[in-house]
Amino acid sequence: MNFKKGFAIVLFLLIGISTINAQDKYGNEPDKCKTNLSIFYEYAKVGNYEPAKEPWKWCIDNCPKSSKNLYKYGLKMAEADYNKSVGKLSSKAEGTNIEKVGREYFDKSKVNKADASKYAQQINDLYALRIKNFPDNLGKVYSDWANFEFKRASLEGITNREAIYDKLSKSFKADPTGMSVKNLGYYFQAFTAHHKDTNPQLVFDTYDDINDAVGKKMEKFSKELDVLVGKEVSGQTLSSKDKKKKHAREVNLVALGQVEGLLDDTLSKIATCERLIPLYNDTFDAHKTDVKWLKRAVSRLNQKGCTGDDLYPKMVESYVNAAPSSDAYVFYAGILMDQGNQNKAEEYFKKAIDLEDDNYKRANYYYRLAIIMKNKGQKSKARNYANKALKERPSMGHAYLLISNLYASSANSCGTDEFSKRMVYVAAADKARRAKAVDPSITATANKYIKSYMASAPSKKLIFKLGMASGTPHKITCWIGETVRIP
Repeated sequence: MNFKKGFAIVLFLLIGISTINAQDKYGNEPDKCKTNLSIFYEYAKVGNYEPAKEPWKWCIDNCPKSSKNLYKYGLKMAEADYNKSVGKLSSKAEGTNIEKVGREYFDKSKVNKADASKYAQQINDLYALRIKNFPDNLGKVYSDWANFEFKRASLEGITNREAIYDKLSKSFKADPTGMSVKNLGYYFQAFTAHHKDTNPQLVFDTYDDINDAVGKKMEKFSKELDVLVGKEVSGQTLSSKDKKKKHAREVNLVALGQVEGLLDDTLSKIATCERLIPLYNDTFDAHKTDVKWLKRAVSRLNQKGCTGDDLYPKMVESYVNAAPSSDAYVFYAGILMDQGNQNKAEEYFKKAIDLEDDNYKRANYYYRLAIIMKNKGQKSKARNYANKALKERPSMGHAYLLISNLYASSANSCGTDEFSKRMVYVAAADKARRAKAVDPSITATANKYIKSYMASAPSKKLIFKLGMASGTPHKITCWIGETVRIP
């Protein structure tokens, strides 16, 4: 076979293969598919759905693998029709977010059950077709699908709990970080109800997986927010795009903080020392070299205050031997601290911090050390470590709350009369305000601190009686040593 003939055969085969691939994507009429796809997209992307429907329908029937936009905008079109069928009012007319689900935005007299059922089926079919033809990003896809089922439950009273749980379960298994904030909480509540009596270990494992997903989301948003806040602090003016991004990150962090609370509340009902100690005693030998299991078990016992049992130091020792890491050293340092060996404990904390490259993790270690010092009554040292944590991670609101609590607990010892004692609470409230300013995820907790502390601050009557002026600086003595302003 000469070169020209051989080259012609190879070229023919390559053209044939590319033609087959094109047909697989665009169907038997690739040109018509591309044309209709383009027409549909131009109308749909600006919300002009009626003229978009016919070319979209042709593409769905003849080339369903041609573009994800068929499903992205197809679902938007179907949901718009569904909203009309259940009496949903226009977002423009109401001046509200079209995605907000609330009965006050619906005219229930306009519900058309037949149309609602038809469009709901269309939406379900589209989700199934999207997953079949584009099986990617399924954590978000299944989570969005579950959201539609929640909407039906709210608007039509059609609650299919098994269908919702199935979609949330598939979403979690595919990628928990793709789930919406509220769905992470809903899933864990449902999962706990299913398994708390039959398999508590599975509930704990799932909690850890969800908590990891929430933690990753929070860390990502916090780092992005830190950059934007850093720009503002340095005097830069944020662009409109950066302002929107900053607001979005703050809103997301508040929501994630609420989910963390929901997860903890749900787990706290079953994760008691009385349940954990026997469970881990029974399973320890089988997992004493399993780094992931040891880390999670040791963390849970530590968080729940179950460190007094002989099992805890045994597990920590196994963790250190299985993975001599910064995280393991921190737990070992905690045991040394409990044994009264504070110098050795701080040495291991320093060892852990020196090993760690991630400043967020270093911040967590300093914060943990600050809590230990607080519990030991060493307030100045606790504040010192909390400030070191803030140096590593300026958005660590919990560190500010810890300092806030340290100040409030020192009111009687840091004041010489009623006024000076009450001004300590002003300093405490200031730190709580700073906490929510840098970390929106703890807004609800910080507000409780502020309300409580300001209730103990000097009253207007006392300030007037003493001849003081609002806004005047006041120096707090003792270990606090800060200047605050009279409220």
